[in-house]
Parts: sequence; C-alpha cells; structure tokens
Amino acid sequence: MKYYLGIDIGATKTAALIADENGRQISTGQGGPGNHETVGFDGMEKAMCEALNNALSNASLPLDRIAGAGFGIAGYDWSDEEPFMQKTINKLGLDAPFKMVNDVTLGLLAGTNEGWGVAVVSGTGCNCRGWDREHKREGRVTGYGVLMGEGAGGTELINHSMQIIGYSWTRRLPPTKLVTAFIAHVGAKDLEDLIEGYTKGLYAIGADAAPLVFQTAEQGDAVAYDIIKWAGTELGEMANAVIRQLDFEDLEFEIALIGSMFKSGEALIAPMRETVHAIAPAAKLIPAEVKPVVGAILLGMEASGLSLSLEKRNQIKTSLSK
Repeated sequence: MKYYLGIDIGATKTAALIADENGRQISTGQGGPGNHETVGFDGMEKAMCEALNNALSNASLPLDRIAGAGFGIAGYDWSDEEPFMQKTINKLGLDAPFKMVNDVTLGLLAGTNEGWGVAVVSGTGCNCRGWDREHKREGRVTGYGVLMGEGAGGTELINHSMQIIGYSWTRRLPPTKLVTAFIAHVGAKDLEDLIEGYTKGLYAIGADAAPLVFQTAEQGDAVAYDIIKWAGTELGEMANAVIRQLDFEDLEFEIALIGSMFKSGEALIAPMRETVHAIAPAAKLIPAEVKPVVGAILLGMEASGLSLSLEKRNQIKTSLSK
C-alpha cells in the first residue's frame, strides 16, 4: 500500500493529512501558523514539522512510507521565494517527490471536478488563481486585496461599507440602515461618534462584521444591496483577469467558490456570475465543499506520477470528505 501526504500551510494553522492510494484517510495532524510572511521560514518549518509529526504518530507510520507529498503554502506569491520554500520543505526529511503551490490552488484541486479551472477565495480576504487542464500554465491576481485594488473579501467589504457610511454622514449619499447596524455593533453613541471612533482607531470594525451588510440588505436597504453587488462584481472581475490570462473565454470550465463570504448565497454570487458570463459564458460557478488539504493529497499523488481517472479522483475526494 502506498501513502500520500498533504499539508495545508495557513496563516492561522497548518493541517496535515495522510491517505492511502484508495483515498482512505489514515491520520491527520495540526500545527501552528506557517505563513512565512508573519512567522518567517523557521516558523513555517516548525508548523509543518508539528503537523507532520502529529500525523505520522497518529498513523504509527514512518516517514519513509510516504510515496508523494503536496504542499499548499499561504504567502507563496513570487517565484523568487521558490528556493526558500524548497529548502524549508527539504528540512522535513522526505524521501519522496513533492509539489508545492499557493494555498489557493489547493482549493482549485479539491473544489473542481477535474482539478483545473479557476478558484476564487472570499473569506477574511480575497484571492484568485487558475490552472489549465495540464497544470502547465497558471493565472493569478496579486492577492494583496485593498493595497492592489482587489476585492472583495470581508475586509474589503467592510472597508467599502465604512466609506459609504462616511458618504451618508456627509450627505454625499442617501441615509442607509447600515448606520444603525454599525453603531450597534461597536456601541457608538451616534453616527458622528462612529465616524470619529473609526477614523481614530477607537472602534475596530473588521471582516467579522460582514454579515451585518448582508442582513441589512435583506431588510430592503438599497445601499447595502449595492455594496454586495459591488463585491460580487469585483470578485467576478478577479476571475475574469485569470480567465483572460489562461485564454479560458471559450471553454467550459468550473470556478470553485471558496470562503465564508459565499455562504451568503446568490446575493453575492449572482453579480459575480453575471460579470464572469460576460466574457466566459460557459463557466460554471460551484461552491467548494471539500477541505483544501484534500487538494494537497491530490497534488502529492500527482507529484508521485500517479495518474487518476475522473472516477478515481472523485472517489478519493468523496472518501476524504467523510
């Protein structure tokens, strides 16, 4: 029996999964944050080692039984980081081939039926990556959110909402029920106190407040509705950028929707779909319901040279999702 390792290295935690060639889960392990941008490469190594050792211990499996490994790495954004990533992974002592990708690509591998297409992330932040059918060409956005004008995750949604609330205060735009919702959220005295406290850093309003925007839109607030439509359109434009890079406009392909923002449903997805279909009418937007670390297992199998039929691939995904 051959065994495969998948590791999803995130900003808040690192998850390891070991599975056999039939997709049967053998064990899991967890480590701390591993994004080198915040914890450095030493921190990345520590997080991977912790997750890997836990998984191996839980499986009572020696490291040399691993036949292939896949790594999804948060913060792996630029080609000049590749040698540092490889050096850090080599410290694990694996005697098996491995592949490494940005962590968004794990969602693409796990979230689409055939493991190619486009993945759009909208959670606390946002990102978008794409892969062609042969995994030879990659498309991407920068992944730097507000800094590079890319939207929209919860952070970008709230930033935009507070700008609109500011416009309401200065009467640049009509009143909105978002004012009442955000005043209650932070415990401000009134709108002026909300604006002053927010601009002075006294009131922290982050991505966790994003549900307030959707709730207010459901109450019939046109301003909140327009903000959500803006967010969906922005996510669609991110996808379109990657679609153009990969020349997918005339193809039938899937776009995996990853992250908590998509739980809001059609309010966000409908304007995104409309934006995408303007240039790629055959694209299919699908919620990604498989854990990204499953994508890391599939990547590890690919690294080992294992060729999977569509039926086998779906069998493995189903088995590991239980």
